[in-house]
Amino acid sequence: MPDIIQILPDAIANQIAAGEVIQRPASAVKELVENAVDAGAKKITVIVKEGGKSFIQVSDDGKGMSETDARLSFERHATSKIRKADDLFAIRTKGFRGEALASIAAVAKVNLKTRRPEDTLGTQIDIEASELIRQEPCNIPVGSVFTIKSLFYNVPARRKFLKSDAVEMRHILDEFQRIALAHPEIEFHLYNNQSPVYQLEPGTFRQRIVQMFGVNYNDRLVPVSEETDLVRISGFIVKPEFARKTRGEQFFFVNDRFIKNSYLHHAVVTAFSDLIPAESYPGYFIKLEVNPSQLDVNIHPTKTEVKFEDERFIYAILRSSIRQALGKFHIAPTLDFDNEPAFEIPLKKNIHQIKQPQITVNPGYNPFAERPAGGFKKMEGLLPAEIPDFLAAPQEILMPEESQNIQASTGFEDETVQLNYFQLMNKYLVVGTDQGLLVIDQHRAHERVIFDRMTEAMEKNKVASQMELFPETMQLSAGDAAILNEMLEDLQSMGFDIEPFGTNTYLIRGVPGDAVGHPPLKLIEGLLEDFRNQQKLYRTDRRQQVMITLANRMAIKSGVILNRLEVEQLVTDLFQSTMPYTSPTGKPVLFRMSLEELDEKFLKNRN
Repeated sequence: MPDIIQILPDAIANQIAAGEVIQRPASAVKELVENAVDAGAKKITVIVKEGGKSFIQVSDDGKGMSETDARLSFERHATSKIRKADDLFAIRTKGFRGEALASIAAVAKVNLKTRRPEDTLGTQIDIEASELIRQEPCNIPVGSVFTIKSLFYNVPARRKFLKSDAVEMRHILDEFQRIALAHPEIEFHLYNNQSPVYQLEPGTFRQRIVQMFGVNYNDRLVPVSEETDLVRISGFIVKPEFARKTRGEQFFFVNDRFIKNSYLHHAVVTAFSDLIPAESYPGYFIKLEVNPSQLDVNIHPTKTEVKFEDERFIYAILRSSIRQALGKFHIAPTLDFDNEPAFEIPLKKNIHQIKQPQITVNPGYNPFAERPAGGFKKMEGLLPAEIPDFLAAPQEILMPEESQNIQASTGFEDETVQLNYFQLMNKYLVVGTDQGLLVIDQHRAHERVIFDRMTEAMEKNKVASQMELFPETMQLSAGDAAILNEMLEDLQSMGFDIEPFGTNTYLIRGVPGDAVGHPPLKLIEGLLEDFRNQQKLYRTDRRQQVMITLANRMAIKSGVILNRLEVEQLVTDLFQSTMPYTSPTGKPVLFRMSLEELDEKFLKNRN
């Protein structure tokens, strides 16, 4: 029987390795930019086209490579970062495996131009599918320029699984942000289809955060600092009032390497306990410096997972330092019995003048005295000055002569609504009918009304915008700007008058009629947050999902007091809807309790 085991050719082995290292264009960008950082670059420029699928170029002014090193850099397991196994526990560079360039060259057409300071001419190399096409001298400034074309051109199965240009660009933005935040001392530039996305000047960590996420972040950041023999912690947390419902700006860096660590994330969340709403996530930009000998970064090819030798101690130190920062800046309560001003209460002078309080009793008081027919009698000391809403008689019940009749649009056959109603706990509307009661959730009812109104206006091409008296300027991060660009046309078709106004900046001139009274910036920020949290929903029917999100955020919230006319209009609009029973997300809007059910409940409770 012939032997069946054979050694794979290098080209196939490289393609297999590329499946782990280069998963999408963003992976190639990450590897090339990290190599530029390791080369000591002071300026790095990234240019991508069509989400990186057709063109990626990363240029730097680092130390460059010799002719021999340039050729060897594309071989598997060729690296300048380590020499022996023990070096794995003294790593301070981004890369060390020697797999990235070989993997990229296996699935793309790669051109490299590089020159060292001591060389007169540089070296140019062209490689396609791991095969050397050309190597020759070239004229180039000191540094390196990697150009990648037609990524996955020879692996069609992998290429067809790539997402849209916008989605792939967002992944590139994520990788770019992580590296740029880790190295604020380096100048970074990013271009997408020849349009500038980021122009980041060297500066401090705080300046880099503000450059990337907008000037409004400057007032949101609270510095965190702690130094021990085990770990040095620095960076910033975002004030609790800016916590989001999605995992937004959350960054951990260990020795200037971005990592993901759910255990340390839990330490941050615990430190914010009782300061942020449930199901919200705090923002943070935390840098940890640990002795490389106490850190294992050789866990996963992407190198975003690391193993700490003393993870429990780092957890405790991190949580403590964040709590201390929150208390220091008067965000969380602190008790310092030595310095707390609240305990420095001076004694009052002339203590001998203090009189003992006297108790007075009214012997003629009768708690069963007759109350006026109009409601509760206000009795000093027994009831507050204002009777609670749930005790007071409803004040907004319409008298029969004021009532209106609305027929079958309620969805209950042969049922007539008499608009006798009241608002319960400022979130439910109880409406009387000739067959019983309807209990309506005011928020979901208004959601349905707004959604139907927007849908009808779009179908009839009668969308109108309410122009703002003073147009508002909105500055977004590059990631949020990319999302907004995707749905900009949808928003404009719904009545939002929004247009680009510079890099990652937009001008809001008008909003739909239902959005009047709602801050436009909060509406758009909420929409972007919802997109990040529910991206799968937006992929199926983006326009409808945008309308659902806007209707939810523009609808009357629970707890809002409505007057008689507002309730009447809301109930009337709801019963004119073709789907009054459910909200746009499918949640129940109302339920019915018939007279028979009411009678049965009273009969069951009768002795």
